[in-house]
Amino acid sequence: MPEQAVAANHMANNDQKQSDSVRWDMPTPYGDATHHTQNLKQFVADVEQASHGQFRIVLHTGASLFKHNELPRAVRSRLVPMVEVFGGLLGNENPLFKLDNLPFLATDFDSAWQLYQVSKPAMEQALAHHGLILLYAVPWPPQGLYSQKPVTGLDDFSGARMRAYSPVTSQMALLLNTQPTTVQTVEIPQAFSTGMIDMMVTSPTTGVSSQSWDYVSHYTDIQAWLPKNLVLVNLRAFERLPPVSQQALMTAAAQAEKRGWQLAREETLTKTKALAEQGMQVSLPTQALMQGLNDIGVQMTADWLKEAGAEGEAVVNQFYQLREASR
Repeated sequence: MPEQAVAANHMANNDQKQSDSVRWDMPTPYGDATHHTQNLKQFVADVEQASHGQFRIVLHTGASLFKHNELPRAVRSRLVPMVEVFGGLLGNENPLFKLDNLPFLATDFDSAWQLYQVSKPAMEQALAHHGLILLYAVPWPPQGLYSQKPVTGLDDFSGARMRAYSPVTSQMALLLNTQPTTVQTVEIPQAFSTGMIDMMVTSPTTGVSSQSWDYVSHYTDIQAWLPKNLVLVNLRAFERLPPVSQQALMTAAAQAEKRGWQLAREETLTKTKALAEQGMQVSLPTQALMQGLNDIGVQMTADWLKEAGAEGEAVVNQFYQLREASR
């Protein structure tokens, strides 16, 4: 039986409210080596333990059940009751989900947490319109630049083929005078080996898990932004859970969010070190490069504010105030 059919069959079983045991399927597009998946595995174990074995979540990793771009539809239509998805993937539906992808708006973990806190209520409201609950969110390490040649200024981008994985990264690629090409995480090695892309901006985590040293030689630590993965659950599926399972899910989610943010901090150090140990040239950006990238970031934030309107402006202003107060 195809795996999509298996998922639909399990969802049909889940739709029948059960007072005994519950089994859910949960797809994630990421492989087992990422800190997100390791965190999910602990989350799943915590749910089962807290529910005394009555609530079991079966994790399907590496886009084995659905492709990444299929996940929002899958959870909304209850093909599966919960998913992990890259938040920026929802940006075409609502600009709020592009916010943590904006270059050089929030570039460290403290400011990324502040941005998450001020934007979370609006994101939850947007998800509720689609019958979804945000269980928790965990960031990736700050995004760096992978290239086959040294990049010291904006001119070095011209004509390159750059990986894109969200609406914002596509926009940035165009502003850098490169050709954006949509490539999901599991497809990165093949995309480089076939010449689909020759440059990407992504985390040290993805760089290591995709063995980036096999196809690029330079990593420039530009610390562009800290995007987040969102763990989403279908509201109707949640409401059909027994109360003990609902409580187990929410308690484990709170623990997973706290643990995941700490894991991301550790990942930043260990995976950047791993890139260097594998022979990549790891360097800090030149002043000229950072000036050019920051200018693009300012332009992209201004464009986002026009798109997001009053709601987006209120969120960003609150973020600026919170960041200033914490200095």
